[in-house]
Amino acid sequence: MPAITTVDLTDVGTFAADRHHEVFRRLRVEAPVYRNPSADGAWFWALTRYEDVLAAYRDHDTFSSAHGAILGGSFRTGGDTASGDMLVASDPPRHRLLRRALHPPFGPAMVERVTEQVRRLVRDGVQRMRAAGGCDIALDFAPLLPIGALMALFGVGIDDARHIVGLTRRMVGYRDPVLCDQSGDERIRLAHAQSEIFEYFAELLEERRDAAERDDAIGMLLRAELNGRPLDDEQILYNCMNIAVGGNETSSYTTCTGVLALLEHPDAWRRLRAEPGLLPSALEEILRWSSTNAYVQRVAVRDTRIRGVDIARGDIVTLWNVSANRDADQFPDPDCFDITRSPNRHLSFGSGIHRCIGAPAGTAELTEAFSALLDSGLDLRTAGAPVRLHSNFILGFTSLPVEIVA
Repeated sequence: MPAITTVDLTDVGTFAADRHHEVFRRLRVEAPVYRNPSADGAWFWALTRYEDVLAAYRDHDTFSSAHGAILGGSFRTGGDTASGDMLVASDPPRHRLLRRALHPPFGPAMVERVTEQVRRLVRDGVQRMRAAGGCDIALDFAPLLPIGALMALFGVGIDDARHIVGLTRRMVGYRDPVLCDQSGDERIRLAHAQSEIFEYFAELLEERRDAAERDDAIGMLLRAELNGRPLDDEQILYNCMNIAVGGNETSSYTTCTGVLALLEHPDAWRRLRAEPGLLPSALEEILRWSSTNAYVQRVAVRDTRIRGVDIARGDIVTLWNVSANRDADQFPDPDCFDITRSPNRHLSFGSGIHRCIGAPAGTAELTEAFSALLDSGLDLRTAGAPVRLHSNFILGFTSLPVEIVA
């Protein structure tokens, strides 16, 4: 392993090669508050211990979300153009107002519609898998979760939902050669992917502008108010993007990681099949194990100190969920995949006011996917080498071929 000072958490190759857990294990011990140097000359702080990540999530007076959740901000700016208008890029009291405006698209009625749509798709997907003798989970099965969710949330057909998933996948995987042409400036590539999503929802918003009575997310956002005023177009579009990317990509990639974890731990799979009542705790362990949203970005708004390390006002600070979720001080035997783990206070959905607003829908999607696999009675095994996504922000797979065991 290289000296700790040479670790660069922006190197997506570390994550694609599945070496990141080893890196974080060492950081938690040797440099839990780590000053990360990047190839472009920029740097940021990385928090890797559970206690510190949790505290930073909850300390809104010190750590601001207004600069966006992803390192790099927007193209040619140091911040995020959605600051204060997108839920994940806002601080109190603005955050509270936005969350209230966005509550209807994530309320119980919508979660039920998402659940029903995903249930139909994944059950059909299992039947296709049975008929074909297997499939690629990353391409053929896991995307059914965001596709179903998007159909329910935005009232679109399956082709449009697949199109949106393709757009968001290219945005998340803008540094992955499987998903995007890697020639040219990667910042321009990311900006182009973001603009495509924005343009899609701008067209959808224009189509729906005179149909604000609709009970889909667009209609609900058209009726929503912020400080007594209707949301403007940019606020609606930014949050549509937030819903499409943040809420839906994660469920697909978590499914991939969960399926592989169960295949690599056959005793856990056999026990889960024998005791399906363990599914809720198994899903919590899959969420901890996968930590699909690897980190979130914050910016210090005042000088502070963590574990004796001085952090100055204006410094970028990253909260590494993927590391916190393997911290032995919080999770005994953290590298053991334990479907009965309790308590399991993972940070995969964030914490405090920034706990993912779509967590209930995401959990419902995962429940339907793994229930369908359990109910199928199929025995699966890997049918080729899994291929990990080249990303340090979203962790998952671009290919996970499986076959049915005869």
